[in-house]
Amino acid sequence: MRKDTVSHAKKDAPDENSGHKRSYTIPCSTNFRNQVLALAESRGVNAADLARSVILTVSEQLISSVLDPGEPKPSDRETVTLKSGPDKGKPWRRKPRLQVRLPDGYNIVLLRKALRVALALDSGALRMTLEPSHRPTREMQRLRSAMDVLLGDSLPNAVRTKDEAQFVLGFPPNSRPTVAEIKARYRQLATVHHPDSETGDTARMALLNQAMSFMRAYEKY
Repeated sequence: MRKDTVSHAKKDAPDENSGHKRSYTIPCSTNFRNQVLALAESRGVNAADLARSVILTVSEQLISSVLDPGEPKPSDRETVTLKSGPDKGKPWRRKPRLQVRLPDGYNIVLLRKALRVALALDSGALRMTLEPSHRPTREMQRLRSAMDVLLGDSLPNAVRTKDEAQFVLGFPPNSRPTVAEIKARYRQLATVHHPDSETGDTARMALLNQAMSFMRAYEKY
């Protein structure tokens, strides 16, 4: 894939808030699947999050222009054990695949291409530049002020304890959030705090990353 620069361009996509989601089976090579899963794990997300992020921020025209990684070759198969039916317990050779849950209406080829774009962005083969905001400065100041009020005080130093990590992530000190809840909260707050966001805050993003690293070590996940 050639090295290129793309502009931030949100596209029309299935309604993410509709609540109607389905499971997509995306046939792909073992190597492609492993790369996608490794990238998702390194970012604390899943393959569906990677595909969704690309589809919502990169133009459909660019995604469609990317070469489809394609289905696996006939020799590329994985062995699984059947869990139900008359052949339960027997081994079965099948195509490698990725399973993702997303709103209904996506095309399998588009999803596969979107994941390839995610890999290209991560490797640097493709670069994304964000277009400058056209919102009035006064509106952004009001939004930033509102965010500061809602988010409360920031810690003055690095995250040093579990309670501080949970405070940064928005959980009460004595709560016991699940791993899934912690990851979901991190993704939500990262969207707000990332320096590339219009509400970005470098200091809060740094604390958020520290808190997530602390919780990963504490929860051992």
